[in-house]
Amino acid sequence: MTTQRARSAGRPTLDEVAALAGVGRGTVSRVVNGSPQVSPAARAAVERAIVKLGYVPNRAARALVTRRTDSVALVVSESEERVFGEPFFAGIVRGISSGLQDTPLQLWLAMAQSPAERERVEHHLTSQHVDGVLLLSLHDDDPLPHLLEQRELPAVLGGRPARMMPEQFAPDSGEPTRNGGWFVDVDNAGGARQAVAHLVAAGRRRIATVAGSQDMGVGVARLAGYREATAAAGLPADEALIAYGDFSEPSGAAAMRQLLARRPDLDAVFVASDLMAAGALRVLRETGRRVPEDVAVVGFEDSAVARQTDPPLTTVHQPVEEMGREMARLLVSRIRREQPPRPYSLLETHLVVRKSA
Repeated sequence: MTTQRARSAGRPTLDEVAALAGVGRGTVSRVVNGSPQVSPAARAAVERAIVKLGYVPNRAARALVTRRTDSVALVVSESEERVFGEPFFAGIVRGISSGLQDTPLQLWLAMAQSPAERERVEHHLTSQHVDGVLLLSLHDDDPLPHLLEQRELPAVLGGRPARMMPEQFAPDSGEPTRNGGWFVDVDNAGGARQAVAHLVAAGRRRIATVAGSQDMGVGVARLAGYREATAAAGLPADEALIAYGDFSEPSGAAAMRQLLARRPDLDAVFVASDLMAAGALRVLRETGRRVPEDVAVVGFEDSAVARQTDPPLTTVHQPVEEMGREMARLLVSRIRREQPPRPYSLLETHLVVRKSA
C-alpha cells in the first residue's frame, strides 16, 4: 500500500493508466503511440484516464516503439549576434513554428559557426536525437547537407545552394536536373530584376549594386538578376558599379564607400538586403548625397528596418514567414516519407515602393 501511494504521488505510469481505464497495458501503449489498432471505446477510456491522471508519455520509451524522437533541428550557420539581431531569422523561426504547430514535432535551434559549435551540432544530428533537420544560411562549402545524406536524416534547406542556379531546373518534371535537394527559396533573381527595372523606369542610368556573399545562393541569384536587368535596359556592364557585402549593416556601409570612391557619379544603387541598404543610406547621408534626389536606393526583404530608415526604404518583399512554413511542411513530408509534387518550393517576390526610390 505504501508503495502504491508513493507511486501515485509521483509521475503516473502506463500501468496506472491501464488500471483506471480497465484495459491492458498494451492497449494504452497503442493509444499513446497513435496506433489505429484500438477500438473507439477502449481509446476513449484510455484518453479519459490519461487526462484524469495527468499522464505524460515517456519520450525515450516511446521512441523505442515508434523509432521517432518527435524533435527537429534548425541549424543556422551564423553567429548568435546575427541570428538574434537580424529580422530575417526571427521571421523564419516564426514561420517554422507555425508550420509545426499541428504536429507532435518539437523544434530546437542551434548555431553552427565556430569549429567547436559545428562539432557539437554534428555530433547531435543523428536519428537518435532528431527526426529531421532544417538548414539555414548555408555557405557553398558547408559539409552538413552531405553529412545528413550519409546519415539518412531528412533535411530541407532554406535557400537554394549557390552551385544550383534556376536554369538547372526542369519545370515540367518538377525535379532539379543536377545537384538536387529539398529546399525552399524565393525568386531572388526576379526580385532583383524588379528593383533595377524600377530604377531604370525612374530615369537612373548609373545604377550600382551592393551584392551579397557569393558563396551563398541568395547572393549569387540577386547579383545575377541585377546583371540581367541592366543588360536588358541597354546599360553598359561596369564592374566598378559592383561591390560586395555579407548582408550585415556594416558591410553595406563599407561597400557604399567603395562604390562612391570608384564612381562618385552613380545615381542609384540596388542593395541585396535591407540591413546593407541601411548602412548604404547612412554613408550617402554622411557624404552629402540626397536620397532619392541624388541617389535612389532599393533594398531587398521588406523587413521592419525598411520602414525605419530615413527616408523609408523602397524594397523587394520576400515572404519570410511563408518560407519558414514551407520549410516545415517539406520536412514533415520527408519525415513521413510522402512524395510531394516537387522537392522544392519557390516563392514569389514583389516591389514595395517607399520614398528612397
